[in-house]
Amino acid sequence: MRMSQGRSVGLGLALASAFAFGGSGVAAKPLIEAGLDPLHVVWLRITGAALVMLPVAWRHRALIRRRPALLAGFGLLAVAGVQTFYFAAISRIPVGVALLIEYLAPALVLLWVRFVQRRPVTRAAAVGVVLAVGGLACVVEVWAGLGFDPVGVLLALAAACCQVGYFVLSDQGADGEDAADPLGVIAYGLLVGAVVMTVVARPWAMEWSLLGGSADMGGSSVPAALLLGWIVLIATVLAYMTGVISVRRLSPQVAGVVACLEAVIATALAWVLLREHLSAPQIIGGAVVLIGAFIAQSSTPKAPSGPMAGGTGAGDPARLSAGHTTT
Repeated sequence: MRMSQGRSVGLGLALASAFAFGGSGVAAKPLIEAGLDPLHVVWLRITGAALVMLPVAWRHRALIRRRPALLAGFGLLAVAGVQTFYFAAISRIPVGVALLIEYLAPALVLLWVRFVQRRPVTRAAAVGVVLAVGGLACVVEVWAGLGFDPVGVLLALAAACCQVGYFVLSDQGADGEDAADPLGVIAYGLLVGAVVMTVVARPWAMEWSLLGGSADMGGSSVPAALLLGWIVLIATVLAYMTGVISVRRLSPQVAGVVACLEAVIATALAWVLLREHLSAPQIIGGAVVLIGAFIAQSSTPKAPSGPMAGGTGAGDPARLSAGHTTT
């Protein structure tokens, strides 16, 4: 009974995390359209979340000495890189499309494992990669010469590549006697990302007065401060915290299924709140991307011996894609 209750709590937390992450783009895009530069929105999100997570960072301050390279890489790729490219992408293409493109990350992780680490992958994982790429072709409407801004598509692909760095670096810090606490890695990743984005975004040039006004969300006027509060507290801090706890309570396969709901939630919210409608082929393509991503991240190894990519054994980067994305 206690195990069943723990699983139910884990599912609830995973759903909360998927909803929180899925709402980041919907809240950020009105701010960008109101005049804030995407880099400034990223800086506000990361810096605000880093300040909230300062107590966690202080608790795990030993990580600075033990794993400095891990924290620096996580901050550059998993925090600053993913957020910057994702927010830049949604300034040019629909939120749902950007997130679906980012869901190529599990497939790219397997390519990293196969061609960089030179380890075998399961046949099911390879099928997942093919499905994800084929679905992406429908989402971006390649038959029409790309139905969306090519630069926006490339920015979303860059976010997917940074997401690969998130999985690979998480794998390096998850196992062994010197394993890093994930909450500590997240807290310091946010701090590193905040420092990097301060240099890149130059927030002193930001139009701070825009935060005191309002932004248009699908025809409705919403206070900019409320949208920013959602991005920082819900779509970043709460999303990361609930996501980490849920993955610990659930199996990677179950967490992977729930993680796929993030793209569905983001697309649905953008449809309802931002009036971003997708065509039938794009909806079908999006479903295929999610199915391919799920197969790629949850397929089991053919044999229990030997670390095969696409499995769920310890030390396998592919297993980490069963967690939530960082958007």
